[in-house]
Amino acid sequence: MTGEKKTKIVKTIRIDVDKCNGCRACEVICSAFHAEPKYSSNNPARSRIRVIRDPLRDIYIPVYAGEYTVAECAGRDKYIIDGKEYDECAFCRASCPSRDEFKEPDSGLPLKCDMCEGEEGGPLCVQWCLAEALIYEEREEEVEAEETPEDLEIGLESLASKYGLQELRETLARMSQKG
Repeated sequence: MTGEKKTKIVKTIRIDVDKCNGCRACEVICSAFHAEPKYSSNNPARSRIRVIRDPLRDIYIPVYAGEYTVAECAGRDKYIIDGKEYDECAFCRASCPSRDEFKEPDSGLPLKCDMCEGEEGGPLCVQWCLAEALIYEEREEEVEAEETPEDLEIGLESLASKYGLQELRETLARMSQKG
């Protein structure tokens, strides 16, 4: 199965920073959608999208959560936008050990944008963006064949060695009761 190419749908949100007005409606609806139970609370710290804001300079940059990374990156580049300096971390989509962005505030677990999976019409942040700064896109990409059962086994072995087999069993048992 290795080397086989398949196509899959890749979902992304294109961001037009020139249109963003910093209203943060995207943060509000995202946190409400992901609340337990849905729409029961609103805490932008739980949002999978955040807006970097500098209202005095009229700078608003939406960034949505990407993959978790276990290691701190080596990048320390600086960006100057309209005379203000930002470090590379400000635009990073990853949840990582060196900062609090894109982590669940109570548990510290990483958050990742799921494109409001199952929601009709695509991600709610895009639907609620009245400035049209967020644009939902789907495209087909050629990718390697799906992961094999061996990949799953390697992942489970890694989790068992990190957390212990008993903790892994208990977590799987809890998860199976939910679903």
